[in-house]
Amino acid sequence: MTLADDIIPCARIVEQGDPDRFRTVMAAPVAARACLFPLYAFNVEVARAPWLTQEPMIAEMRLQWWRDVLEEISTIQPVRKHEVTTPLAALLSPAQAERLDTSVAARRWDIYKDPFDDQAHMDAYLDQTAGHLMWTACELLGAEPEAEEGVRHVAYAAAVAAFLRAVPALVEAKRIPLLDGSHQGLAELARRAKDRLTAQAVPSRAKPALWPAIGAGKTLDQVIRDPAAVGEGRLTPAVPAFGLTWAALTGR
Repeated sequence: MTLADDIIPCARIVEQGDPDRFRTVMAAPVAARACLFPLYAFNVEVARAPWLTQEPMIAEMRLQWWRDVLEEISTIQPVRKHEVTTPLAALLSPAQAERLDTSVAARRWDIYKDPFDDQAHMDAYLDQTAGHLMWTACELLGAEPEAEEGVRHVAYAAAVAAFLRAVPALVEAKRIPLLDGSHQGLAELARRAKDRLTAQAVPSRAKPALWPAIGAGKTLDQVIRDPAAVGEGRLTPAVPAFGLTWAALTGR
């Protein structure tokens, strides 16, 4: 079984824009890849939209373009032509498209240089971006609704780990990524995220949607022990090769 022609461009986008997720998809069965590549390609396009220009209005327009795509999918209208939109429209239900629209709207925070208002604001941003993405991926691979809360906990932990890895780049870009950048504040954030990282009861066919979180626990433990590693850019890789291989072989 091979990927359909319209999935291959999505795979290329993920390979170039999100190599860690690309490796998790390539370790999954081919049937899962056909679902995950369009979803993750969409995420790459949306996540990078605020960073492609220094003009906030242009960045807003780029995000709005994707919101318009999701509205077309959610209202079952013909979707505009794009290498990602056609396969994405074939996958998403109207409800899933509406959920991902919230994810795109949350990315407006990336356009501007204002800090998060408070921890609730940061948590909502992480859930609406990483949580919506991981839960939609799990749904597409056959997870049942009762698994949603647990999946979102895993997504949150992985998102905090990824955010902490990105801190040096965000600071260099003149952003204010952290509410409390002290060593104590970093360790506490990592500890809160680690407490959410528990094994989830999803069917084996949906496990690949969780694999982007494989390295999160190790990263969070490192921050708890050595919070200075955040600012110094010394955190562990996102998806360790051995952990991914073990997950693929065991189906965990």
